[in-house]
Amino acid sequence: MLFPSPHKRGEGTRIAFAGGPMSLVPMTIPADPALSAEKAPAERRSRYVRPALGLLLPLGLAISWELAVRAGWSDGRLVPPPSVIINTFAELSSTGELQRHALATTLRVAAGFGLGVFAGTLAGAITGYSSFTRRLLDPSLQALRAIPSLAWVPLFILWFGIFEASKIILIAVGVFFPVYLGVMGAIRSVDRKLVEVGRAFRLSDAAMVRRILLPAVMPAYVISLRSGLGLGWMFVVAAELLGASEGLGYLLIDGQQLGKPAQIVAAIVAFAILGKTSDWIIAAAATPFLRWEDRFTARGEEG
Repeated sequence: MLFPSPHKRGEGTRIAFAGGPMSLVPMTIPADPALSAEKAPAERRSRYVRPALGLLLPLGLAISWELAVRAGWSDGRLVPPPSVIINTFAELSSTGELQRHALATTLRVAAGFGLGVFAGTLAGAITGYSSFTRRLLDPSLQALRAIPSLAWVPLFILWFGIFEASKIILIAVGVFFPVYLGVMGAIRSVDRKLVEVGRAFRLSDAAMVRRILLPAVMPAYVISLRSGLGLGWMFVVAAELLGASEGLGYLLIDGQQLGKPAQIVAAIVAFAILGKTSDWIIAAAATPFLRWEDRFTARGEEG
């Protein structure tokens, strides 16, 4: 039996032969060298063009608002123009405030994200793999998922105090539920035929997870990680309401109390930059594990 596997453009067609029980021997049919040489410059161009396309909308809005303020259509007091925000960034950076607050927030999100991913992955795997455990735990977890993030704040202050533990646990709560739902749903949606093949070859539970369930679950798992990370960045603002003396959330509150809209917008932009960067890191780190996917490519994606 032949199984075509996905490949990069210009690398040729890779075919795997089933040479024995659950074993694959790869063979590559080389592509036409002339065709590969023609596609190489286009691929290099698209590598830089595609990320640049995502900057068109925010840059266009920023330039439009700057022109509107300079033309006198708005005083730019409550919504500062980009030039004022850039100056605010420069002032905060020169004093080291921006770096200090951004680092504190990033460390909190990283710690809460790691804790939430561990707990969410474990709970999702258990409830997805065992029907009994799902009936036992899932109703309670779904009820807890409906509780707003701010409702946890007074309880966590009483339990863990106003120091870092309460902030990290609150972020972990936000990360937990998307990861839990993603893992449980992905395991439950694994094709029954794949599981039956594993049972036919008498794979152990560990081998079934490693060779069948894990590859099938990975695409949905990556999406759940990215969703959980987004909620982690949202929950960190609520977490930094717990008496924080540093962090981008503190910078937001300080700007509100002192009547500095430019500082508020600068903190929001910093959140956006850090959130997008961390999301890109997860997507890039997951790419090698998803190369086997034979995915639909939208029009305009090629070239």
